[in-house]
Amino acid sequence: MEVSNNEKDKEFTKQKLLNAVGIVINKDGFEKIGVNAVAAEAQVSKILIYRYFGSLDNMIIEYLSKNDFWISFSIDLPKDDNLKGFLKNMFRGQIKQMREDKLMQRLHRWELNTQNSVIEKLRLKREAKGITLITIISQLAQHPQEEVAALATILSASITYLSLLGEYCPMYNGIDLQSEAGWEQIAKGVDLIIDVWYDKQMDKK
Repeated sequence: MEVSNNEKDKEFTKQKLLNAVGIVINKDGFEKIGVNAVAAEAQVSKILIYRYFGSLDNMIIEYLSKNDFWISFSIDLPKDDNLKGFLKNMFRGQIKQMREDKLMQRLHRWELNTQNSVIEKLRLKREAKGITLITIISQLAQHPQEEVAALATILSASITYLSLLGEYCPMYNGIDLQSEAGWEQIAKGVDLIIDVWYDKQMDKK
């Protein structure tokens, strides 16, 4: 089915606006983002923000949802025999994004200091994706869902905290949070936790 020029123009403009959201946040932070700033960065009328997204908040939520590691995570889980490798790669993916993506670091700091409708909706989206992942992993690994939820919470929260801390605190328990070697040490620790947790259930079979 051929896409009309109008539809192509709409999608092109929407993407320009979404890109502009990221640029404005990176330059000025979440606190200063506004309709006029985004429209000026995208070089389009601010009327188009309301036409295509309904509100500034909706546009920010769409942008962040596409870039948040957990919200945008593709639920394409492997068969049981490769689940350990999948989980290890998943948390390594989180480490990579949290270390490299300064905007996502800003988002998590913003979440810790602010309460508004944008953050609330993002948390609901992240929570829904997390529950879905935990439910599926629990079924595949044949571990209780409560156990999977606790483990996922500890690992994901630890990665987030250490990635934020690393900008200001170079060392934590003797691990260099500003080096590749230090983060590889952390990633191997995550791998070990997954191995011990997963193999515990396998030994019972």
